[in-house]
Amino acid sequence: MALQNFHLRYNPALDGLRGVAIVLVLLSHAHVPLFDGAFLGVDLFFVLSGFLITALLLQEVQANGRLDYWRFYRRRFFRLMPALLLFLAAYCLVAPLLWPDLDDIYQDALVSALYLADYGIAFFDSPDTLLHMWSLSVEEHFYLIWPPLLVLLLRSAGAQKLWRPILLLWVLSGLWRLLWVGQGQQFYEIFFRFDTRASGLLAGSLLAALALGKPRWLELLRSRLHHAMWLPLAIPLLMSLEWDNQAVMVWGITVVECAALVLLVAVQQRSGLVYDMLSAPVLVQLGRLSYGVYLWHYPVVRYLRADYSWPVVVVAGLAISVALSALSFYTVERWALRWRDRPRREADAAGERTPATAS
Repeated sequence: MALQNFHLRYNPALDGLRGVAIVLVLLSHAHVPLFDGAFLGVDLFFVLSGFLITALLLQEVQANGRLDYWRFYRRRFFRLMPALLLFLAAYCLVAPLLWPDLDDIYQDALVSALYLADYGIAFFDSPDTLLHMWSLSVEEHFYLIWPPLLVLLLRSAGAQKLWRPILLLWVLSGLWRLLWVGQGQQFYEIFFRFDTRASGLLAGSLLAALALGKPRWLELLRSRLHHAMWLPLAIPLLMSLEWDNQAVMVWGITVVECAALVLLVAVQQRSGLVYDMLSAPVLVQLGRLSYGVYLWHYPVVRYLRADYSWPVVVVAGLAISVALSALSFYTVERWALRWRDRPRREADAAGERTPATAS
């Protein structure tokens, strides 16, 4: 299971891609005309998360010869939970004032804090006022399941061929989603669940495994990457896909996942038009704050869109969400990140070798 020459360095274009994704999600929730399908921006997050998490896990195996599960889950907790709890606490205080008729505020907050929103929304319509929490639940389930599964795949397939079982899992996850479409299940019951939305996370994981194994055909594809750049250009066409359109499940999500993979491969070269565009300072800064923006934007947009036109909702919603995200990031999240990185700093001070991280 030894890994060699596998390193993950900070890439500003990845933050830029996060920035693009959060803008698309906000456009969707603001009900902007011609952007009905912008909810597919969440799939960009999934692919990017799968890539980064898997790359970091593989990098740790390379550095230490094993995976420290406790360290991984501890780092995820300090990265995600403090900001989430701050948001939910603020929501529980402010929501009764903004929406006095709501009677499920505290229930929705509890379901969100327990990362049960994906199946809660799909089958029990809860949480309703915190609808956007579903994607965080999907990612949390991935964090819980993927590390031990990845180790098993490494042991059985080996580092050079790790991409093969992950490719199989990606294909099977897409077929699993198609199965439920064929069974006539409702759109929302398929859209929100971890088991039917894990394909994006697996697509990103596949790219990390390919970067590790470096099969010969990968270089051939990379040399012809310019031909594949037409795929990301198809994403604007998907914006016409409306909610409840099963075409999203049949092929829309897969197209976005493949387009995201092409973009990720393109920016790994750290040069070219795509890299320069996604490395724009505004996008990079927005991407760095994207987790907080995602947390705060939905109740903000929901409140604004009841009384204002969509241009006002977009501009004001983004500005308010960025401000709240920055407040959270430079207070609670900064404090939490110091605790997250404390063991590593102590190890560095003791002269131990620890892997670099990018999350």
